[in-house]
Amino acid sequence: MRTILLVEDEETISRVLTVYLKHEGYEVLQAFDGKTALHMFTEHTPNLVLLDVMLPDRDGWSILQEIRENSSCPVIMLTALGDIDYRLKGLNQGADDYITKPFIGEEVIARVNAVLRRAANVLETDNIKQFGSLSLNLDSHVVKINGEPVVLTPKDLSLLFFLAARPNRTFTRDNLIEQVWGLDYDGSERAVDLAIKRIRQALAKWPDSQGEIRTLRGLGYQFCVYEK
Repeated sequence: MRTILLVEDEETISRVLTVYLKHEGYEVLQAFDGKTALHMFTEHTPNLVLLDVMLPDRDGWSILQEIRENSSCPVIMLTALGDIDYRLKGLNQGADDYITKPFIGEEVIARVNAVLRRAANVLETDNIKQFGSLSLNLDSHVVKINGEPVVLTPKDLSLLFFLAARPNRTFTRDNLIEQVWGLDYDGSERAVDLAIKRIRQALAKWPDSQGEIRTLRGLGYQFCVYEK
C-alpha cells in the first residue's frame, strides 16, 4: 500500500482529503504542523507528500526545501495562493505539482495518481549510462558524479533520463512536456525551463569538457555529450 503524508493544518480539509485518499487505496499519515511533518517524513518514508504552504509554525516552502536536501520524494503543494509567482516559486524549489484552493477531492486524487505514475515510470531499463564522470543508473534511478549521489526530484530525474537516453538530440518544450509531464499536464511550458535550471544546478560538478544540457534558441533542449 502506498503512503501519502498529508500536511494540512485545517482539520476539515485534512479529514476530507483523507477520506478521498483512503477510498483510492492509499494509507494516509496526517500532520498539522511543519515539525510533525518532517518527523513523520523521516520516520515513515512516504511515497508522496501533500504539503500546505501556510502552516502554523513554518511555511511549506522551507519544509519543501528541507525535504529536497535529502530526498526526491514527490511533493504536491496545496495553497490558497494562486498567483503565478507563487506557483513558479513552488515548481522552482522542486515541487512536482501545485494545487490551488479551493479544490475538489477528485482533482487532488487525479493529480496524486498522475505524479506517482510519472515517478514510477521514470524509465524502465536495466543498464548504466556513463558520460565521463557522470553515471546514470537507469534501473535504480540513481545519478552520481565521481561516485557522489546527485539528488533530483522525480520529475527532474524523468527529464534527465529522457534526454540522456537520447544524447545529442534536440527536443522542443512541447516534446518534453508530452514525454515527461504527460498529456494530462495543463500547466505552463515554463515548468520545462525551471526543471532544466534545477538539473543544471544539480550537475554543476559535471565537467563542461564532458557534456552539458544545451539550450538551442528557438528549438529546445539537448543532452549534449562531447566526443573524445
